Amino acid sequence: MSAARLLVFLGNPGPEYARTRHNAAWLLADSLSFAPRLTWRRKFKGVTAALGDLLLLKPETLMNASGESVQACARFHRLDAPRILVVHDDIELDFGRFERKSGGGLGGHNGLRDIARALGTRDFERFRLGVGRPGGSDVAAYVLSRFSAEEQAELSGYLVRAAGELESYLQAEGFGILS
Repeated sequence: MSAARLLVFLGNPGPEYARTRHNAAWLLADSLSFAPRLTWRRKFKGVTAALGDLLLLKPETLMNASGESVQACARFHRLDAPRILVVHDDIELDFGRFERKSGGGLGGHNGLRDIARALGTRDFERFRLGVGRPGGSDVAAYVLSRFSAEEQAELSGYLVRAAGELESYLQAEGFGILS
């Protein structure tokens, strides 16, 4: 297997989803300190970029079909599931919180479910971005909605903190090219 690492940012394509909770990971990708150095290219039903051995992928399938893109990229680069880190929104975490997790349950997240199906395992890492729990029972409408005015006011700082944590983890993993 390769020494490379695949960093996947889940989201939905299209301007109608651009600033929604479900696209929190795409917003984080744009907040990384090294984001201006990336050149994105269309490949694997998404857009990809590379920085040394760090591969980045934003699947451009709908969220629920993310596994197609992730599987194609992982197969091409000969990466097994433990070398994949998926950044995604999570309603089980309060807005402003984030955490890294290895394997385990999928928390009802259809994007994660499709990736697990495509890879044949849940043994990939996750970087969870809290978007809060909906007040009602319509989870789909909630994650596809835009952040509240209060959240919007805090969003930039939240993304900078989360990007810093993700970059610190990648540095600890030996990706010193990020600085």
